[in-house]
Amino acid sequence: MTESTYKIIELVGVSRISWEDAAKNAVEVATKTIKDMRVAEVVKLDLTIEDDKVSTYRTRLKASFKYLGF
Repeated sequence: MTESTYKIIELVGVSRISWEDAAKNAVEVATKTIKDMRVAEVVKLDLTIEDDKVSTYRTRLKASFKYLGF
């Protein structure tokens, strides 16, 4: 088995639709510049409120990807 090292970063996705959509948005944007992303863990869910209504859902993720070094 080949040994690997992974880097963990924190992402925050935002959506007007749902927490799930916010998580998806975060991963889709991050994978445009980060390759070989493996796992994302939801660590926090929150939302913003404007005019007494939910305006945006926010999902905070810890995501890991294979670290290749320099």
